[in-house]
Amino acid sequence: MTVGRWGTGLAATGVLVVTGVWAMGPGADGARGRAGVDERLWGAVRPVIEARLVADSRGGGYGEAVPGFRARWFCRAQAQDLEERDGLVRAGVSTLCLEYGVRAGALLECGGAQGPQVLRLRRDTGAAGGYRVVSAQRPPDGAGYAQWVDAHFDRETAADDSPPTSTLEATARTHFGLPANAPVRPC
Repeated sequence: MTVGRWGTGLAATGVLVVTGVWAMGPGADGARGRAGVDERLWGAVRPVIEARLVADSRGGGYGEAVPGFRARWFCRAQAQDLEERDGLVRAGVSTLCLEYGVRAGALLECGGAQGPQVLRLRRDTGAAGGYRVVSAQRPPDGAGYAQWVDAHFDRETAADDSPPTSTLEATARTHFGLPANAPVRPC
């Protein structure tokens, strides 16, 4: 291969890497929202949203049926769009919930779900976190999924982009007192 072709190949690779980093945007780990999302507001509502996701997931996994696994759900949300108007917050989020248990020094992945949701929250000084979820919408399975996403999310957002599993794995390892290098196995 000639030097000119190597240069072209390297330049193309550089463009792809830069484009990928740009597309992921700030907050690709879910800790912060997409570019343009109010980080202060996201920091306030994210824990409330994630607690709701965990509560909604309970009872839906195999691991919970096996007491020896001590399984529980861990959820992460990533803001795709966030808007506050007249005391009501509309949060369009990508979600990832995984059910983890533990056995013989290994983290067990027992179940999971991911996908877009639209949640509405209202300020509530008596609620944990100062907000409460007043509604949550999910797309239908199968037919109608794409239309629902198009109707509820801006085309520029990636509603189906889920937060990375590594954050949930690390949180689960810490919760169960496992070392950072504990293997992950299926239930």
